[in-house]
Amino acid sequence: MAFDVAPSADLAEFSDAVFAIGQYFGLEPTEERMERFAKNLPIERMHAAREDGKTVGGAGAFPFEMTVPGAVVPTAGVTVVGTFPTHRRRGVLRSLMRVQLDDIHERGEPVAALWASEETIYGRFGYGMASLCGDVSIPRQHSAYAQPLEPQGRTRMVEPDDALKLFPRVWDAVRKSYPGMLGRSRTWWELRILVDQGGEGGPKRYVVLERDGRPEGYAIYRHVPKWEDSVPDSRIDVIEAVALDGRPTAELWRFLLDIDWAVRVTAGRLPVDHQLFWLLATPRQMRFRVWDSLWVRLVDVGEALSARAYAADGAVRFEIADTFCPWNEGAWRLSDGVAKRTKASGELRCDVTALGSVYLGAFTFEQLVRSGRAEELKRGAAARADAMFASSRAPWCPEIF
Repeated sequence: MAFDVAPSADLAEFSDAVFAIGQYFGLEPTEERMERFAKNLPIERMHAAREDGKTVGGAGAFPFEMTVPGAVVPTAGVTVVGTFPTHRRRGVLRSLMRVQLDDIHERGEPVAALWASEETIYGRFGYGMASLCGDVSIPRQHSAYAQPLEPQGRTRMVEPDDALKLFPRVWDAVRKSYPGMLGRSRTWWELRILVDQGGEGGPKRYVVLERDGRPEGYAIYRHVPKWEDSVPDSRIDVIEAVALDGRPTAELWRFLLDIDWAVRVTAGRLPVDHQLFWLLATPRQMRFRVWDSLWVRLVDVGEALSARAYAADGAVRFEIADTFCPWNEGAWRLSDGVAKRTKASGELRCDVTALGSVYLGAFTFEQLVRSGRAEELKRGAAARADAMFASSRAPWCPEIF
């Protein structure tokens, strides 16, 4: 059955479309909440699927800029995708993805990215797992560093108004070097990061790390109180901790690990090459658990490949399959950082999901070849491509959007 899919025309239609997924999470789309949400997600970028005039599904896309190796690219941040329980497995999602990807392509955004609530869904539409992240739970008795650290910076608690002035300076400096990190507008900071809408434990706490009056790191956390038989069993839940490389990162985490009245520190969505592996004397004790992070879709293969920088000179030819976005199908030659159509035979064959998986540098073509997700048509092509696509650090996206 064909469904009518169109952008939301007003806040009421926007709310109905968001409720398609919101109902599964207990979200009540109040007018106040939807007005706040629409300040970051433009109403016209929330598509609604309708049957007989009634909304039965929705899918949105934030207008982001995402860091990729050596560059920043316009990126559609796909979000709040859902189907009403009455319309499961009837083609609603496919209809939404079709219209949304066409819209992203027409807007000139060469890349789309998302966090997959169910990882089996989005490969059908060309999204490939493009990064990993990890959760940690660090017991206080195992929080010592491998080497002594004498702090040189100053940490201080701040209110949200001050955080709004200081934290973006750190974020903007750090995100330049991390593939997968996103640009943040003032409204995003105000309504997504610094706003406190409640949660387990106490209120959000905001801390800045400064040296010579300049912010070099910040943390947002909650102190979750708990007592067992008059003995403290509280924890620190780190929501976000971002700092410049080297000493600032070490000092910020030392502060978090030393907060009183907490027996452990937990944090999620950390990069898989986090500095804690080298800072902690017993890194095994942080119980680093890995899971999938960003999924990436190259909406325009030529533009996306040409947008990022490459770690090595060279050229490689791809044969790309993309049945959902057929404008990407065919042979491409990547040379001198520019991807163009070619009539020459390919050296590597894969579908667009595999290309999305290697785009940020988290995975390699040789991994994909070994797993059967790519085919090496010319010996040495995978190694050559991997030298070009290599990233000096693992991709990182600290927040689910």
